[in-house]
Amino acid sequence: MSEKEKGKSEKKKDDKKKDDKKAAAKGPAISLDPPSGTRDFFPTEMRFRNWLFGAFKETARRYGFQEYDAPVLEHEELYKRKAGEEITEQMYNFIDKDGAAVTLRPEMTPSLARMVLSLMRAETGEMSALLPLKWSSIPQCWRFETCQRGRKREHYQWNMDIVGITSIHAEVELLSAITTFFELVGITSKEVGIKVNSRKVLGAVLKNAGVPDERFTETCIVIDKQDKIGPEAVVKELTENIGLEKAVAERIVNATAAKTLDEFAALAGVGESPEVIELRQLFTLAEEEGFGDWLIFDASVVRGLAYYTGVVFEGFDRAGVLRAICGGGRYDRLLTLYGSPKEVPCAGFGFGDCVIYELLKEKQVLPELPHKVDFVVAAFNQDMMGKALQVARLLRKAGKSVDVYAEASKKVAKAFNYADRAGAERIAFVAPDEWSKGLVRIKDLRNFKPTDPDELKQKDVPINDLGNVDVYFGQGPAASSAASTSPTKSSSAAPAPKNGSVTDASQLEAVLSEQSYVAGFRPSRQDRDLYESFRKDAGCPSSPSLGRWYRHIDSFSNAERMAWQ
Repeated sequence: MSEKEKGKSEKKKDDKKKDDKKAAAKGPAISLDPPSGTRDFFPTEMRFRNWLFGAFKETARRYGFQEYDAPVLEHEELYKRKAGEEITEQMYNFIDKDGAAVTLRPEMTPSLARMVLSLMRAETGEMSALLPLKWSSIPQCWRFETCQRGRKREHYQWNMDIVGITSIHAEVELLSAITTFFELVGITSKEVGIKVNSRKVLGAVLKNAGVPDERFTETCIVIDKQDKIGPEAVVKELTENIGLEKAVAERIVNATAAKTLDEFAALAGVGESPEVIELRQLFTLAEEEGFGDWLIFDASVVRGLAYYTGVVFEGFDRAGVLRAICGGGRYDRLLTLYGSPKEVPCAGFGFGDCVIYELLKEKQVLPELPHKVDFVVAAFNQDMMGKALQVARLLRKAGKSVDVYAEASKKVAKAFNYADRAGAERIAFVAPDEWSKGLVRIKDLRNFKPTDPDELKQKDVPINDLGNVDVYFGQGPAASSAASTSPTKSSSAAPAPKNGSVTDASQLEAVLSEQSYVAGFRPSRQDRDLYESFRKDAGCPSSPSLGRWYRHIDSFSNAERMAWQ
């Protein structure tokens, strides 16, 4: 290579180095942020999401609902309904490679309608499934809209829907479920309320005002804008777009400002119509069940979707900081839009995850959900690493979550420090002396006081009985699995309830006199469920150990109790 060529080569290298430095200064070649309006779920956020979804699913379970799901990609035509709904302008829609018009679903109800219709016999209109259907889901939904606090373009929405009940009892059950969820996550009726109205009542008012039936839905959508654009702008739209006289439009808007159902009925001139009586029954049933304090009548709530036909409701922040928290109602005619030969009674609600996070943060009841693992297994030296992996496998077979400390070291402080950072409940230290005796030394890091003696916090557990490790620490019944045999006679386990549950008060008193919780030395779902049983029945027990236990469980928030497994 000539000197000239060498010079050119060196210059290219220098130029490349300069370019690399410039690129490094500019940052990564791609954006590290997710697309606008969407979210990454790092482990911390994922723990909250799982906790929240668990509360959604637990509420649905308590009300006897079945879980279902559908594709996130749907037929675009499902959402192209009448009345110029805002939702059709917010779809992530496109033509796929087969030429089909599809969209990322903006909501779940039309998918539910499609699935329910698939269960209908076309020739008779009868359902092949037993009614009522009580279905629940947590779909991911997509809407291209302005991002704001509690509202994103991508979100998860908890849905509960009832198909096949014509009476107001369906709406009462759904409203009851919403209040149960709020109570589970630590929200009270002083912080959140649910506005309730009926499109049937509003329909009677609009009919008296001269609004033709074919313009009812369009008029409802205009009235629903009242919170956004104000009453004067609504009057203007009713006169200019719907064609009402100004006096009639003002009468309608004034009536929607009524504070009670009686006042609304009087202002609107509908009296004790069947629609008013039905709505009054809903409030009566809610009072009798015990959640009436959550509900208020609000004639301005009509919900923006065209398919609602009866009772509509909307959760709201009483402090006025956050937007609508949830919403739903009755939609008896939706299936007819998709080809059903007859109306099918339906009612349901949707509950977005973004606004719930903001609500819990605003009310300072966000749960603390640190990363946790049942065991960290540490090896004394490199020769014991294979044995440590064997211990980890046996514990995992017993259903435990296990993290293996990768750095074998005689300095136990490092392993203990790692276990603490990993959120481990216990550490299993695999060392030659214990192993030669067929034992593994296990120490509990979380469930004892620093002043408790080591013989309580630390046990040498037989390798062939690791499946029963909880018993050695007084937590739970003996297991029968390939990973375990019966505990040895030398183990000193505190008495535990058989099969993990006790209902007899005297047996409970005996168990709790020996240990902190129903299943041992840490709170669990069993404690939560038993506490709820006492709370709803007789309240705090009079016996000393049970009473101490009850008051202790009561000191936790609902959010903390919900996190117990």
